[in-house]
Amino acid sequence: MNVKIYKPSKNVMQSGRGKTQDWILEYEEQTAREVEPLMGWTSSGDTLNQVKLRFDDKESAIAFAEKKGWDYMVQAEHVRRVKPRNYVDNFKYVPVEEGK
Repeated sequence: MNVKIYKPSKNVMQSGRGKTQDWILEYEEQTAREVEPLMGWTSSGDTLNQVKLRFDDKESAIAFAEKKGWDYMVQAEHVRRVKPRNYVDNFKYVPVEEGK
């Protein structure tokens, strides 16, 4: 069984960084998704794609996958870069150069 281990990024719809500290172990899809003919919804015969296991650190997620004998892929952690900004820079006077 193939699993993916990753640390989720921040939700783009909200400003908070909740639920981004844990590492997630997620099963890879075994069957292809298909469109259900009656309602047009996307369905899958595999229910394991709904399961997400949360771990405090990457090492415990890897140890769990190795204990079960699963093949795993670890994705690199996203690094948050903060650009320092000052409020006063919004009002700073920058003279216009002549000739432009």
